[in-house]
Amino acid sequence: MLRSSCLFAFVLLLLVLSPARADFERSRDKPESPEYEAGRKAVEAKDYKTALQNLTKAVQKLPNDADVHNLLGYSYRKLGDTDKAFEHYRTALKLDPAHRGAHEYLGELYLETDRPAEAEKELQALKKSCPWFGKCEEYDDLKGEIDKYKAKKK
Repeated sequence: MLRSSCLFAFVLLLLVLSPARADFERSRDKPESPEYEAGRKAVEAKDYKTALQNLTKAVQKLPNDADVHNLLGYSYRKLGDTDKAFEHYRTALKLDPAHRGAHEYLGELYLETDRPAEAEKELQALKKSCPWFGKCEEYDDLKGEIDKYKAKKK
């Protein structure tokens, strides 16, 4: 009993101390891509046109990479091209149904296009995808955006 309690405490400590993944951070198991990295840096600098140039090159080399499609969706959304944004978010989720960034950003896009019920579905998908007992940064961010949306509509 003491042994299993110690193991549980150790695992819990590791979870608490492990760094949170940033929105645009690439997982370690993905292939390196200078185009993706340049696109990610452009997104962080809010230079979405440059991001699109680099990410379009990245997706040609890595067409089955959910991270690339997610950032393409994000860039298109920030430039106002909702159709392309939807397309890339959906592709990201087709490639990786548990992609937390794509669920969050797709939910935000649903709010921007006045589809709060669809955003709520993305929030529920995040609840299933988040490793911290249904809570993670992406869940909290989308929940906050949904709450703001509802407050504006009152």
